[in-house]
Amino acid sequence: MTNEEKIKYWVDLSNNDFVVAETLLKNGHNLYAGYMCHQAIEKIFKGYYIKIKNDTPPYKHDLEYLAQQSGLYNLFNEKQIFFLETLNPLNIEARYPNYKNKTAQYLTGEKTQSIFEQTKELLKWTKEKM
Repeated sequence: MTNEEKIKYWVDLSNNDFVVAETLLKNGHNLYAGYMCHQAIEKIFKGYYIKIKNDTPPYKHDLEYLAQQSGLYNLFNEKQIFFLETLNPLNIEARYPNYKNKTAQYLTGEKTQSIFEQTKELLKWTKEKM
């Protein structure tokens, strides 16, 4: 598989995850919508990593780590950094019982809508860098 095919693979996965996040949000499944927003960003970052590094992305789910390793982090503004700090924990908190209830209470429809919109913006921004 060429690097362009690998990049397309990650971008397509990211797009699919974003569509799933939108569907979950529309149906009131805020916790999992937030999780899928994390997944969409993770996958676009991995596509960007391949584009920049010409190598396999790290087997990590930490968005800040992936952004740092690819060089994206140095391009972020403060709003984007703060958003990553908000989004990053949803990978774990949506999946593990000890965190789920607390996180589900925090993720109101309004908060999840905001996360969704910021995800949309960051996806667009990252794709423009690719």
